[in-house]
Amino acid sequence: MKQENKNFTKILSIIFILLIITAGIFVFFSPQFEKNIPKVILKNDIYWNMKQNLKLSIFDQSGIKSYTIIYKDSKSQEILASKNISTRQTNLNVEIKAPRINNIFKVDEIILSIEVTDNSKWNFLQGNTFKKEYKIKIDKQAPIANVINNSYNIKRGGSALVVVEVKDKNLKDKYILFNNKYRFELFPFYKKNHYIALIAWPVDVKDFRIFNLFAIDKANNITKTKIPLYIRKLKIKKDKINISNDFINTISLNVLEQSNHEIPSNNKDIFIEANKIIREENISFIRKTSLEYMSKDLITSFNIKAFRRLRASRTFASFAQKRSYFYEKEKVDEAWHLGMDWASVKKAKIYISNDARIIYNDYLGIYGNTIIADHGLGLQTLYAHLSKSNVQTNQEVKRKDKIGNTGSSGAVFGDHLHFGVLIQGIEVNPIEWMDKNWIKTRVLDIIKDAKKIMRQK
Repeated sequence: MKQENKNFTKILSIIFILLIITAGIFVFFSPQFEKNIPKVILKNDIYWNMKQNLKLSIFDQSGIKSYTIIYKDSKSQEILASKNISTRQTNLNVEIKAPRINNIFKVDEIILSIEVTDNSKWNFLQGNTFKKEYKIKIDKQAPIANVINNSYNIKRGGSALVVVEVKDKNLKDKYILFNNKYRFELFPFYKKNHYIALIAWPVDVKDFRIFNLFAIDKANNITKTKIPLYIRKLKIKKDKINISNDFINTISLNVLEQSNHEIPSNNKDIFIEANKIIREENISFIRKTSLEYMSKDLITSFNIKAFRRLRASRTFASFAQKRSYFYEKEKVDEAWHLGMDWASVKKAKIYISNDARIIYNDYLGIYGNTIIADHGLGLQTLYAHLSKSNVQTNQEVKRKDKIGNTGSSGAVFGDHLHFGVLIQGIEVNPIEWMDKNWIKTRVLDIIKDAKKIMRQK
């Protein structure tokens, strides 16, 4: 009998041990007992202007049970947010409002203490808790952003120059924006906290609204200053161009093949693919390349000369011609001509008018063999349809150097040079930059007068 009781007791002990082990395994591996603390996304050492709410993100797989956010400075403490959450939420976005404390205007740095607990049964049913203190720098002062000098006016499709002062101890970004869409970078100029930029009114934008200077600090304080410019209209010439099957089969097809595009099944679509789709890709690529490789060096002087036309050439197309393309009497596309087309003898020599660094030298779709040269201050020139190049990418060239020969590569029949002028990747009117007096009064004199103003400050 005693032996039976011993065996029974032994069996019960084994069962009890197995139950404990099973329970332990269940607790260890069960999602209800997960051991990961909640994840909180808020950068440390950030800046706060105390006007906009700080945004906090919380994540936890078992669900968020509660959170508390406490404000602390050297003299006070306040709960900014505290909440118990009854429904299961695995992610939560919390906006932290600034406290209403009088002495907040005197502090430069505060502490945000954040505590978050999840719904896990781990830690004796208490859950996992995240605790951390974040240093927050207080900055309520907006940046200084003043226009020092600028060109008197700007013409549609044309350029202007602006010199500005931008100052803030926590400056994050600065730029000029046209019509709240087109961004122009600022280059350091002559003296600390001063900047310069060439800006452009794209020819395909009919309505001029405004150029604004923006300065933004790390606390997201923003200063916006209008750049005063009178505007001038541009006479637009409209052309109708009939597209033949011969052009499509010899020119458009070749552009598609060299650009590694699929060939559509009919001539109309072949032309549209080459003239519209590849054109859009090319213009986008030019803009990207220009912005990526333009020189951002300090500008102390800008000794640009008037650009010269191709020697002994005739003009066959001008800037801002709006072309409508017809195939078998149907209008199939339209596009802007964004440069000057000059023709001389076949394979005429091309000489550059100003010192530059070559930032592109390759085949480029409808433009054919193309060179883009950077002259500094976001000003670049483009040479297209070449038969030969005499330069390499990243090469420094001097004024009057031969850089290539004209040709008929790309989407053209005859030998000629397409010459374009770019301002931060936007093609502008070359006629302005070929005019010595325009360069003096709209660019060089603006720089000279800006320096005088800066020296007097």
